[in-house]
Amino acid sequence: MAAAKKSVTKETGQEKGQEKASGAGSPPDFTREQELRALRDMLLIRRFEEKAGQLYGMGAIGGFCHLYIGQEAIVVGMQMALKQGDQVITGYRDHGHMLACGMEANGVMAELTGRQGGYSKGKGGSMHMFSKEKNFFGGHGIVGAQVSLGTGLAFANRYRGNDFVSLAYFGDGASNQGQVYESFNMAELWKLPVIYIIENNRYAMGTSVSRASAQTDFSKRGISFNIPGEQVDGMDVRAVKAAGDKAVAWCRAGKGPFILEMQTYRYRGHSMSDPAKYRTREEVDKVRHDQDPIEQVRNRLLAAKVSEQELKAIDAEVREIVNASADFAQKDPEPDASELYTDIYR
Repeated sequence: MAAAKKSVTKETGQEKGQEKASGAGSPPDFTREQELRALRDMLLIRRFEEKAGQLYGMGAIGGFCHLYIGQEAIVVGMQMALKQGDQVITGYRDHGHMLACGMEANGVMAELTGRQGGYSKGKGGSMHMFSKEKNFFGGHGIVGAQVSLGTGLAFANRYRGNDFVSLAYFGDGASNQGQVYESFNMAELWKLPVIYIIENNRYAMGTSVSRASAQTDFSKRGISFNIPGEQVDGMDVRAVKAAGDKAVAWCRAGKGPFILEMQTYRYRGHSMSDPAKYRTREEVDKVRHDQDPIEQVRNRLLAAKVSEQELKAIDAEVREIVNASADFAQKDPEPDASELYTDIYR
């Protein structure tokens, strides 16, 4: 994680025939408005996930529940680089992605509790929500499956002749799946406008990347396919947006796919049932203290003379939204039994 402590936008080694993708350098500063937007959006994800953890502990949420606490800068920064019509797809750690895409907290939380007002009518749960209106094509429970589907979204964009870009998020663990490399090959072969975003939180399902991956620089995973890649400080929303801007421009220019390895850290275990005994409490506390993505923005705003009261007001607004979503998600009716026979293939 030492490399992630800096704002890293490092080029990978380029093989013969592989075009240089970018240069190094510190991320550009945000405007006051960008900082405030980033703070608000990251706080919404953080408070939502904290509440989801509470509801899980109360038994209101069943099944699997994977929290995004600590990784908020990635989706918030990437969304700031997109335009309307661009598409997002991810794996099972997906609540933050939904909120960053503009999906309503009520609908997301109601799906977590299995209520009819949820985005999948209470039948998908934590890992399977979608929004055609927001161009969010799901959380997916099958490890790595979203990479192939995200590549398919990019193929559709190229086929239709538009300039939309598909973002396919996956983790360091999923990076070793075979379908990932089949997708890389097709994406580069057909110059598809897809950004592969590897959210490297270091531990996959519970095993350190140093013990599970022969190549731990995930930005190099596309070298044999001539796909450029960068390592990015995924804890700094400015670095994420800067890298996102570069990758999006690359794709819109018809140059094919791009890989971004976001070096990040999850504060909770793999899922709510994971005690995370494979790492120390001291390690988690050090990352929280030194690199927390929300505190970084908050400290910059305070240094820019934004008042503590204004920042507290943003947090209060976010907490009100999240508390209302939790209330809605516990009072909304469960789906009618007839829903067992809808939205299925026969």
